Amino acid sequence: MSLKVGDSATRTKTITDEDVRKFADATGDHNPVHLDDDYATKTRFGKRIAHGMLTGGIISAILGNDLPGHGTVYLGQDFKFKAPVFIGDTITARVEVVKYREDKQIATLHTTCTNQDGVMVLEGEAVVIAP
Repeated sequence: MSLKVGDSATRTKTITDEDVRKFADATGDHNPVHLDDDYATKTRFGKRIAHGMLTGGIISAILGNDLPGHGTVYLGQDFKFKAPVFIGDTITARVEVVKYREDKQIATLHTTCTNQDGVMVLEGEAVVIAP
């Protein structure tokens, strides 16, 4: 596969309670804002929110499976979390190649996640070694 500036891919996922609980168990991040309804109602969000990195993981799924695809290796990723993701939100992640250094197979991608209402919840940039 030859990458070029402008190539893009998307994935959509609805965030479930099970996703949040499995992510908490896998990472050890048991912050009650993610897991405890009573606690979360007293926060600025008013209800439980998904882990930011769970949302970011959808981007990782695109990079490793779709664009650039199998064999992709992360060199770096930055995220800016713009809005909360709630359980039940449907998130669409998008990556777009903004720079590609063919001699080193290093791609820089603009990364975003939006919810079902079109609100951007995450924005960033990934740098990867493409397969």
